[in-house]
Amino acid sequence: MTRRPNFSWPCRVYWEDTDAGGVVYYANYLKFMERCRTEWLRKLGVEQSRLHAERRLQFAVVHVGVSFLKPALLDDEITVTAELERLGGATIDFKQTIWRGDVQLIDATTRVACLDSVKLKPCAIPKDLLSEWRDEQ
Repeated sequence: MTRRPNFSWPCRVYWEDTDAGGVVYYANYLKFMERCRTEWLRKLGVEQSRLHAERRLQFAVVHVGVSFLKPALLDDEITVTAELERLGGATIDFKQTIWRGDVQLIDATTRVACLDSVKLKPCAIPKDLLSEWRDEQ
């Protein structure tokens, strides 16, 4: 059964993303997934800079599990997805994938925690955001 992502973000692989062989350097997949989650928030009307400035909140990755299935290459057009799997009191679990056309390159899970940006301690995700995100599922 194919999963339908909550959000997908198109991207192209640039020289700076690759190693000397023109293959995406493994850590750069994490950057692609981060950008996808940021664009998902933006689509929902949540700007992280405003969240930080107005509510003293920020999100931090606390766990990532990645299966590298196939490599992305220089100039590839890829699609990065983020599917909301679980909303906790202070955490969000995402299922994330990266595709080149119909070929899956990456299969990942990402857990993000909501933090008080002054204390850098976990805190509850505001109820207004939780209700909006539950509607997205």
